[in-house]
Amino acid sequence: MNRKRFLIVIIIALIVFFVSFFWIQNVVGRGNLIYSIDSTPEKQTALVLGARVWNNGDMSDIFKDRVITAINLYEDDKVEKILVSGDHGQDNYDEVNAAKRYLLEQGVNPEDIFLDHAGFDTYDSLYRAKEIFQVDSLVVVTQDFHLDRALYIADNLNMDAVGVSADRHKYVGENYRNRREKLATIKAYLNVMFKVKPKFLGSAIPITGDSRLSWD
Repeated sequence: MNRKRFLIVIIIALIVFFVSFFWIQNVVGRGNLIYSIDSTPEKQTALVLGARVWNNGDMSDIFKDRVITAINLYEDDKVEKILVSGDHGQDNYDEVNAAKRYLLEQGVNPEDIFLDHAGFDTYDSLYRAKEIFQVDSLVVVTQDFHLDRALYIADNLNMDAVGVSADRHKYVGENYRNRREKLATIKAYLNVMFKVKPKFLGSAIPITGDSRLSWD
């Protein structure tokens, strides 16, 4: 590749970066972003997006706050089901069962807890919520920094979705997350543009059916 073509590629990449980041962070989904449980409309399912689990099996603060927020939605009859979508791609790392244990400890009906073990990123989680779990409407539960991207994906998958912020306090690593979110936003934009399919799909597990089919 000669220098002129290389510069053209760089310019195009920068344009894609800035346009997609601005569009997702400042335009798309803002009207569907909610900051209180009381003002959340009733939906079928709370989709809890996975986050870090420590080596001892405990959820990180970010993840636990998402799960607590989903419980609040469930207890206030804003949702009927809770779908936890996270990374369980290895035997020694399991986000979804860490959340399931906490949900059961807090008295959530086992029949209402569904697990997506292949929610490796936000795009996969939302795509699989629609195609595998056949969710009709959902509340996406995650922190504010993450909601724009999640709602952008949901909107482009033609999902009936709103987002509720799970921010309950300050979290360590804010600068790292902000840098990572920029790259993840570009990835989401490209996934939507090229209609990428998740790494795993599989047989349907309807959210209206037997939750145990999603357990391991």
